[in-house]
Amino acid sequence: MTRTAVVTGGASGLGAAISGVLADDGHRVAVLDLDAAAADAVAQRIRERGGRAVAVGVDVADESSVDSAFAAVRAEFGPVQILVTSAAIGGFTRFDKITLEEWNRYLAVNLTGTFLTIRAALTEMVEAQWGRIVTISSAAGQQGAPRQGHYSATKGGVIAMTKTVARDYAKHGITANSVPPFAIETPMLRRQQAEGKLPPDEYLTQAIPAGRVGGPQDVAAVCSFLCSEGAGYVTGQVIGVNGGAVL
Repeated sequence: MTRTAVVTGGASGLGAAISGVLADDGHRVAVLDLDAAAADAVAQRIRERGGRAVAVGVDVADESSVDSAFAAVRAEFGPVQILVTSAAIGGFTRFDKITLEEWNRYLAVNLTGTFLTIRAALTEMVEAQWGRIVTISSAAGQQGAPRQGHYSATKGGVIAMTKTVARDYAKHGITANSVPPFAIETPMLRRQQAEGKLPPDEYLTQAIPAGRVGGPQDVAAVCSFLCSEGAGYVTGQVIGVNGGAVL
């Protein structure tokens, strides 16, 4: 069945791959991102392949921006019944050097942004008595990560929040699951390697039993299943895409 799917952070990396897979699954896809031009490029590529997609600029940390974005999606494609939250910021700062401003920014984008977008979609999911929510968290939220106290805290919060949504809304036919990747080849990963904040692949893979850095399609494939009709009895789960790095 064709449904309307929203992917936040859909302009690049994981979000772009997830948007493409959901479109290939036959859904109408709204690509939401702070970078509206990049989101439009992703939506255009989907349309060129015969899919239906629209791009909407949004600041997920801003309540009015989120509400306006979802209103635009509804006007174009109707009620939202699939949501994948991929919008996030990441970086490295020694814990005692994290400023309150930096801490609050991570909370605003990664945690509050996830909250606002889930909340924006829930009412119509309840009305439909069907919904799929997938939050993209991180292995850092499961086990911590050096110099990422702010990032790890927000991603751990995303996991806990997802489990709560799963418990509260299962009776309405809504599932909520979290996907925490480990090392995935994205523009963010390559930028952090270039800046010397992450080691090269040959060192990263020493911590990955599968012996390779993952690809965006590895994450997108799991999201595709979790957003499908067949995943109706899978909720409140944390499904790592990490090549065995986190067990």
